[in-house]
Order: sequence, then structure tokens, then C-alpha cells
Amino acid sequence: MINQITVEHVTFTTDRKFEAVVRLFEEQVGSIEERGFASIINSSTSQADFQERVHEIIGPSGFTRFLTVDHGAWVSNQDRPTKFVMYTLGNPLIAISMIKHHVEAGLDVPVRLAIYEDDQGSTKVVFNKPSSLMSSLNNEALEQAATKLDDKMIALAEVITGVKA
Repeated sequence: MINQITVEHVTFTTDRKFEAVVRLFEEQVGSIEERGFASIINSSTSQADFQERVHEIIGPSGFTRFLTVDHGAWVSNQDRPTKFVMYTLGNPLIAISMIKHHVEAGLDVPVRLAIYEDDQGSTKVVFNKPSSLMSSLNNEALEQAATKLDDKMIALAEVITGVKA
């Protein structure tokens, strides 16, 4: 079965330089990239211990970075100078607030966000609203939890771009 959904794509455009927006993003978001998320799972001795370990890797935004993909680095090597970084970010404690209502929500968390410089020199921060990605699951409790995640993503984008939604 194939269900069609409408995805809400969010774009913030700022005059801030690409490098400044990336720096602000990385200041706002913790990172589990070096250690790997499995290290937290495997070393946790209880639910409370897991939660404590998660809190240690969360940044001021309430998110941690799971993966960074610098598309600009490889695309620039193909004779097209590009500044584009895609991040996979999330918070396992937020994710469980959705997955407990429908396990398939795990397909869309953690979320992705990209920062890039467009052809006019503006910096863009883009992401797809998690609630729209999960809309086909038709679960009101999940929708409420996912909408809170939407709001956190928008708040993060506002901080790093200096632009209000």
C-alpha cells in the first residue's frame, strides 16, 4: 500500500553568513557523533541512567547531533562550489514521546535539517515538519507530540538565523 501525504517544508532565509549559522547551530545542538548512540544504550543500567546519559549530550536547544553530512565538500569537488551541510538531530526522550503512540514514528525521528548558501549568497535553513511526515499514521496523541517537535525545530531555526517564523 502507498499512502500519499503532504509534507510541510520549512525554509528560513537569513543574511547571516553560512559559517556563522553553522557555528550557531553547533553551539545550540549537542553531539553524540563521536561516541555513537549505541554507547549510551549499551552502557545504561536503567531507564533513569539512560535518561541521565541523554541529558549529558543534549545542547541548549534540546537536541543532539547524530550525524553530519557535508554535501558541499563532495559537490565542490565536482566543479560546483557549494556550501551545504545536512544534519541528523534529535532527542531520544522526545522521540519516545512519539514512538510510544505509534512505532512507525521512528521512521521520521531523528529529524534532518540542512544549512546551505544559495546562489544569491543568502543562507538557508531547511527541514520538513516532523508532524507532516507522520501525518499518515492518523494518531492524535502522536500528532500532538510531533507538533511539539515542530515547534522546537522552528525555535532552533529562529535562534540560528535571527529570523522569526
